[in-house]
Amino acid sequence: MGLTPVFSLLFLSCLHGVSSFTSMFTFGDSYIDTGNFVIMAANPAIPVWQNKPPYGMTFFGRPTGRISDGRVIVDFIAEQFGFPLLPASPQNSSDASEGVNFAVGGATAIDVGFYERSKLVQFQLMNNSLNVQLGWFEELKPSICNTTEECRDRFSKALFFVGELGVNDYNLVWNAGKTEDEVKPYVPKIVKKIAMAVERLIKEGAIYLVVPGNPPNGCSPTMLALRSSLNTENYDHIGCLIDINRVARRHNSLLRVAIGVLRVKYPHTTIIFADFYHPIISILPNPNRFGVTGPDTLRACCGGGGKYNWNASSVCGMPGVTACKDPSTFINWDGVHYTEATYRYIAKGWLYGPFADPPILNAIHH
Repeated sequence: MGLTPVFSLLFLSCLHGVSSFTSMFTFGDSYIDTGNFVIMAANPAIPVWQNKPPYGMTFFGRPTGRISDGRVIVDFIAEQFGFPLLPASPQNSSDASEGVNFAVGGATAIDVGFYERSKLVQFQLMNNSLNVQLGWFEELKPSICNTTEECRDRFSKALFFVGELGVNDYNLVWNAGKTEDEVKPYVPKIVKKIAMAVERLIKEGAIYLVVPGNPPNGCSPTMLALRSSLNTENYDHIGCLIDINRVARRHNSLLRVAIGVLRVKYPHTTIIFADFYHPIISILPNPNRFGVTGPDTLRACCGGGGKYNWNASSVCGMPGVTACKDPSTFINWDGVHYTEATYRYIAKGWLYGPFADPPILNAIHH
């Protein structure tokens, strides 16, 4: 089938943009982790269910450390720009020339010590916060570039992802039994940490940065199962928890403001707000339009039963816990994370619009 002239021009302009990135560096949590959590959690005494089948069943045919049935958002972005799928950082210290993924499942925006000291958690957290990931980036710099000048030049041609971050912070507070009024004061603190990380990378020479917001966590099977309520007023028309989603929207609006401030301060940069909320919210009420034909859009594909197909004692990856036949007909994979099909849809919306301000491919040409 021949390309129409207009489409040919679009295609060529996209190709033109593609050649302008030489590498990709990503920071965040399990939504974009490509194996760091599994490496860090490698303890023979504690099974890591995320590294057991059926994880990875769709694309790789085996678990790869990605917490999904297949590829995650940054895999699709990497493919768009002709990069190899970014390896996890500890595996990749030998060659960081085309980029590294520092994101880790469970990562927080605020340092974990804060949550341990505040007694919000009764157990020790993995030390993988945003600050820690930036530290790994600093440590790896000598294997990427030698002089300040060379580093600035290299990073000016790289695409940086800072996030998604914040979901794990909020979950720690929600799961400590806090109310919406008690969770809300954390929002500016969390957003400030993300903005500080963006600024730190700009000072290293980063010019192109993608900063994703929070998804509608009140629609996640895990939160729906953990905070199930008999009070119908706690749920919206889709069946999601109103208070949790209200905090996510507050986070996203404050993050947009923070990005606006940074754009004014650093006019030579392109800071992209990537909307993680509306892609999910757009699928939920109209699942059939997106090929989502699972029995209930709020159910996980892989889980141990119950209304939302999630319960803490039989999570995806445990012996005897099965996945749906076709994950592409589900939005959610394992109660927390999304299916490859959902991630592909989000990545496309970030690259071409409408779910990014500005879309990643537009930003290159400005």
